Amino acid sequence: MNTKELIKEIQKLPVKKRIYVLERTMFLMRKQDEETQMKQAADELFKDYLTDKDLTAFTNLDFEEFYEAR
Repeated sequence: MNTKELIKEIQKLPVKKRIYVLERTMFLMRKQDEETQMKQAADELFKDYLTDKDLTAFTNLDFEEFYEAR
């Protein structure tokens, strides 16, 4: 289905359903944009995490036994 056909089909819907389609589309666009931005940020910082020991200092504790104090 191409864009023109899709728009014609949406126009046939009642107003409430058209609003739902619009809201859902906008939600998915925002979610996709946020995911893209997060991936870009992670990619930009990846090299730093490989080379900067200050950023990964606490990962040495990952395999230590943890005891909860009560």
